[in-house]
Amino acid sequence: MAVPMYAIDMQPKSAGMASDGQPQSTATAVPVPPGYVPPAMMPVPQRPPGCPPGLEYLTQIDQLLVKQKVELAEVVFGWETNNKYDISNSVGQQVFYAAEKTDCCTRQCCGPLRPFVMHIQDNYGQEVITLTRPLNCGSCCCPCCLQELEVQCPPGNPIGYVIQDWHPYLPKYTIQNEQKEPVLKIVGPFCSCKCCSDVNFEVKSLDETAMVGTISKQWTGFLREAYTDADNFGIKFPMDLDVKIKAVMLGACFLIDFMFFEHSK
Repeated sequence: MAVPMYAIDMQPKSAGMASDGQPQSTATAVPVPPGYVPPAMMPVPQRPPGCPPGLEYLTQIDQLLVKQKVELAEVVFGWETNNKYDISNSVGQQVFYAAEKTDCCTRQCCGPLRPFVMHIQDNYGQEVITLTRPLNCGSCCCPCCLQELEVQCPPGNPIGYVIQDWHPYLPKYTIQNEQKEPVLKIVGPFCSCKCCSDVNFEVKSLDETAMVGTISKQWTGFLREAYTDADNFGIKFPMDLDVKIKAVMLGACFLIDFMFFEHSK
């Protein structure tokens, strides 16, 4: 069986001459390591008119998978590090990469309530979305200072907001557009701790009568749930939903992760 090839070694070597007098190529192929899986990236679609740069990826998908990377320092020492996430489509193609930027003192002292800036880049390292979360109260006893998150695309240009609504026992949020006008509602379950099953946050119309999509925290197994705070999420929305609102739903996923699942193990 022929050995598969995945890369070309272009280091200069002593070139010979072919029989026709032309220089002979000295590039050598490198064998694929056992178990190697090349990274799959989503092809860049054409950007429609009015679509912010970088959000053209969202025009062709109705689902995003958000997978948090496991950090060794958190597993071994319990030391809170900046969160990092891979964001892919339903067929596993990489769409975005997200990285939190927070100083060490804030992470250790404020824990999951910490303010943060989340930088979301495309597959070519270009930052397309910026999420900012201020330091606010996390208790329903203080309805005047609840959680919120601003979504910018391109960075510096707000396109939407996620605002926590006061409720005595249910997690509720309002998704707003760039004019801070309500667009959708998010309603979570009474209890966010479920064993061996997903935790679903329903995205609904403003009157909460029609289901629009879901943000689901996926069960990852006993060991990962017990010893890490690295979580997986699935986000579903209509294909024809405004790409800006899709981006705000992605931001809502990170806010929900920090508020309910970013706890020390």
